[in-house]
Amino acid sequence: MAETVMIQGQTYLERNPLGVLGLSFITLGIYFLYWYYKANQEIQRYTGDQTISPTRSLLAVFPGGIVIVPALIAFYNTANHVAQMEQQRGISSQISPAITVVIGLVFSIAVGIYGQEHLNRVWDSASAASAGPAAAPPPPPPPAPV
Repeated sequence: MAETVMIQGQTYLERNPLGVLGLSFITLGIYFLYWYYKANQEIQRYTGDQTISPTRSLLAVFPGGIVIVPALIAFYNTANHVAQMEQQRGISSQISPAITVVIGLVFSIAVGIYGQEHLNRVWDSASAASAGPAAAPPPPPPPAPV
């Protein structure tokens, strides 16, 4: 369900977005909270931005989500970080923090689908770049003597 990618010596998980939704639904939202914490932790490691606090983001979603506004602000901020990462990687189709907030208003665990899909794009782009140029194919074998 999840594939590990190596980017500059650190590992990140490419999770199946529908798997995030399914596990979140089956566990009544508990997996969503775990995913949200881990996603923010990966964003913090990737960007090196120590102002990103996975714990504070998680607390804004639960129990702060009871008040609704802290969770929406947390969703917006996380999506904004992902958009900045996509912009740095040159990914043209970027996450929209506003759409993330709307999704959070309607069905909060669906934020996992949208967010993970865009994180996977960053991990794909960054892992391809850190792997370096592809090795040239080996030369063809010499023709057999006749």
